[in-house]
Formats: sequence, structure tokens, C-alpha cells
Amino acid sequence: MQSPGDVAEKTTTTSCEKNLPASRTRRGLAVESVGIDWSQVRPIEDSDQYWVRLPQELQYLRKHQPDHRIVNGEEAVPGQFPYQVFLLSRGAEGNGSCGGSILNSNSILTAAHCVFRAKGGIAILGAHNLEVNEPTQQIIAYAKVFFHANYNPDTLENDIAVVRLNSHMTFNDRVQPVRLPARGDNRQFTGMTGTVSGFGAICSGCESSDVLLYTFNTIITNADCALKNPIPEMIQPSNLCVSVDGGRDACQGDSGGPLTVVDGGSSLQVMIVNLLC
Repeated sequence: MQSPGDVAEKTTTTSCEKNLPASRTRRGLAVESVGIDWSQVRPIEDSDQYWVRLPQELQYLRKHQPDHRIVNGEEAVPGQFPYQVFLLSRGAEGNGSCGGSILNSNSILTAAHCVFRAKGGIAILGAHNLEVNEPTQQIIAYAKVFFHANYNPDTLENDIAVVRLNSHMTFNDRVQPVRLPARGDNRQFTGMTGTVSGFGAICSGCESSDVLLYTFNTIITNADCALKNPIPEMIQPSNLCVSVDGGRDACQGDSGGPLTVVDGGSSLQVMIVNLLC
């Protein structure tokens, strides 16, 4: 998982289409207003385009990483994670889904690989059940994507991006920005309980979950993480790792989504879920 870091200061940009209408119908039906057929939406890591650019030594992850899903998770209470975002990006191979978190009224924090070469897309905010046209949902199109200046799509180092939306969201009890560590906060959060939330698939080959799920486990040291990783050099200082004790795999929440800890009585995002868990 990638630490959010000071992404605002180290970004490059790419333009996206700005005029997507913000509405949709039920999942499984063609969505004329935004050009999305929910039956064709899949996690971004399931696409050949995602894997073809990665070096051979990372290809083992395609078979051993179980679809970035919430495993042994629980259904969230509506409004429990008001910073959670569901991202749908349009690419050459169709629509790909990822998670994200709200930075401010028109910016979403996510993993760079989620929106790499995206031709456009939408962010769904305030959702609990994607199958239902909930009055709490806000759907806003991408305007531009900002990548970490040192993002490496071949190794997934600095796998951080910010999606700028083409209009401002409305904050309420279901839509709120996430809190990030203060500049200069160098804590590793080892031993703290990390919570991942997302709409990822709940089994290999399954569709994404309709409802928002979450799971939790302990953040471990990078040294312990490297001992358990087939390619220990993949674990960089900017990565944080989560235990998989109890069959709860926090690394399998939606890519791009948040992993948070409770700090000072409120949620603090300390990781962006990515392939390098």
C-alpha cells in the first residue's frame, strides 16, 4: 500500500473529458447518460492493459493476488465511511472500477494505476448500495488527473494520483473529506488497526459488491512484510503493510481506496490501497 505523502506538490497532469452528465440507472443496465454498462465493469487489475506493462518479476501477482476484494468483511453502516468514493474510469479495454477518498470539494485521492490512461470517468460519492438510486449519491465526471511526478507505471512506485472533478460536490453527513497525516508526521503506524473499505468483489471472478464493505487488521513493519513477500525488494519505504491474520486481508480492498486508523478519535487515512500490499 502506498502512503499518500505530499502528492499535491509532486504531480503531473492529463486531461479527461469534462462534459459527462451525472446520472445513471440500475446496475446491469446500459447507462445512456454516462455510457456505462454495469455488467461490463470490472476491477482495473483484471484488464490485460494493466498487466502487459509490468515486468516479468511482477506477473506472479496476477495469479496470486485475489482480485483486490474485501475478504471476510462486513457490510458498512450507511454513512460510516463518508469519504469513500467509487471510481469508474473509461479506458481502451472498457470500464474499470477502483476506490478513492475525498480530498476536498472537487478532488479525489486514488492510486495512479487506477486512472492511468483513462479517457474519462465518473466518481460516485455518498453511496452505500450501488444497486439503488440513493438520494445521498452524487455522481460527478472527471475533469483532469494529476499523477505523482515520480510515478512509475512499470513498478508501481509512487502509485498516487488525484482526480479533479468537473464540478464541486456538496458536503453532508454522507459526503465528507478524509483526514490525512500532517506534514512532517513520520509515524509508521505499526501495531495500529487499519480499516479498509470498498465495493470490491467478494470472491474470485465475482462482480463487485453492490454494498460498501469493510475489513480491518494490524499494520505490520515493512521488515516483516518483506519476509513474507516473494519479491522483498518490492517493499519500498513509502509502502505500508497490513497483516492477513484471521483471513481478513486488508490488501484486498478496492485499489485506490483508503486504509485508515483511528487517531485522536477520528479516522486518519494513512495508506492508498495498491498492488504493493
